[in-house]
Amino acid sequence: MSRSSGSGTVETVPVKRFPDPKQAGPEGLVALGGDLHPRSLLLAYRQGIFPWPIEGLPLTWFCPAERAILDFADLKIPRSLVKLQRRAPYRLTIDAAFGAVIEDCAAARRPDPDGSGSGTWITAEMRRAYCDFHRLGHAHSVEAWDGKQLAGGLYGVDVDGAFVGESMFYHQPNASKLALLHLIEHLSRRRLDWIDVQVMSPHLAAFGAKLIDRDCFLKRLAETRSRGLKLFYWGGFS
Repeated sequence: MSRSSGSGTVETVPVKRFPDPKQAGPEGLVALGGDLHPRSLLLAYRQGIFPWPIEGLPLTWFCPAERAILDFADLKIPRSLVKLQRRAPYRLTIDAAFGAVIEDCAAARRPDPDGSGSGTWITAEMRRAYCDFHRLGHAHSVEAWDGKQLAGGLYGVDVDGAFVGESMFYHQPNASKLALLHLIEHLSRRRLDWIDVQVMSPHLAAFGAKLIDRDCFLKRLAETRSRGLKLFYWGGFS
């Protein structure tokens, strides 16, 4: 939500509460409206909810009835990708170019939640909000570099020691896949053993991702958050 101050400027104020995601219908829609204030985002992610804008509607918040996750124990890496990983064709970094990564993810057109395929859900407002979230230590990126040029990458959200993958992109073959493997190695060293990838895709299924029901996901998210893992070098407000 937003309000006007005495000076006429518009300020956003965080959402105070979301409906119980367990009560969402099969399509997973939890709420309409609100804003992308950092505390709104943090509150949502802690409840297993994420924003996924749909053109023509107020801001939409989802917790799907089936959630795609990737258990690291189930990770499948094609032999050709293992060989490529050993060759190290790209320089891999973390949080070196978050703004550029989210811009390139936004430029890659993807299906909308309604299946229309009409465009990207990473709107300008979403990009600004997640860049703020990154500056506060809650959103992170992985970059694959070919020289000084981004070859691919991904970004996601650290939810108190659980990780939610948001989007990936590539300009060169296998760059996003190697970025994902780099992220998994990084998180594994910090004792995390799975990531939330939200919505299944053939690309993620090939890596071993699976669908679990909403209740199972929410229980696992709560259990992982309770472990107090430190996934990155800094974290934001609590």
